[in-house]
Amino acid sequence: GKVREIYEIDQDTLLMVATDRISAYDFILDSPIPDKGRILTAMSDFFFAALDVPNHLAGPADDPRIPESVLGRAQVCRKLDMLPFECVVRGYLTGSGLKEYRNTGEVCGVELPEGLTEASKLPEPIFTPATKAEIGDHDENVPFSRVVNDLGAERAEELRRASIEIYTRAAEIAAEHGIILADTKFEFGLDAEGTLVLADEVLTPDSSRYWPLDSYEVGKVQPSFDKQYVRNWLTGTKSGWDPADGTPPPELPGSVLEATRERYVEAYERISGKRFADWIGTCSDR
Repeated sequence: GKVREIYEIDQDTLLMVATDRISAYDFILDSPIPDKGRILTAMSDFFFAALDVPNHLAGPADDPRIPESVLGRAQVCRKLDMLPFECVVRGYLTGSGLKEYRNTGEVCGVELPEGLTEASKLPEPIFTPATKAEIGDHDENVPFSRVVNDLGAERAEELRRASIEIYTRAAEIAAEHGIILADTKFEFGLDAEGTLVLADEVLTPDSSRYWPLDSYEVGKVQPSFDKQYVRNWLTGTKSGWDPADGTPPPELPGSVLEATRERYVEAYERISGKRFADWIGTCSDR
């Protein structure tokens, strides 16, 4: 993957390692974010424990099968038959969803009310799936009918229902700590019995948009606790880079790397109520 490495442990389990790499505009940037892999793993670990749904974990964060060199940023996972869709849930309108809405009044075939704008809260969360792209290609937003066509009506409905339920519970947890979960994406797989299993990362700053509740204002681009900070710098005047020209992005300056790390750490600590330093210590004391 763009920011993950997967190794086979045995016929039933995998080692999933979150690196410090960061991607933006379908490029893997040359500048890693310090501690990013550990933060993503810590956030996933917190939400897998907080959510009452089957997940892919096959061992604890300090599992002896995890090498010392990647301890704190790796998970031992069950092998699954992964489903070929990014299960995106949006509670607010922004990003590619806003762009599509402005063109069509819909997002992935879901008709929305007139008059919505940047950061508008939707009447209810919507399921807006996307196909999984190869590295270097764009994920493609698709209507729900595409999921039905590829997976069958029953499985498609199960995916939509599970995705919205998980988003809703996670949004409640975030809101309790003064943070808005604007949108997120999930990945699911099937185990040997055909049970739907939540997999990969979950509700991390890489896979989700998190906004501070106290400064939320409709009609404005929100400050965020995710890699939008990196995207904004890349498309700003200081970088001198245009995503449309096909050239690789420039190296990120140290100030952007550190500011991004701080946002990731703050998201984890505020939502989980735990100290990131304690996560590092727990994994180091195996």
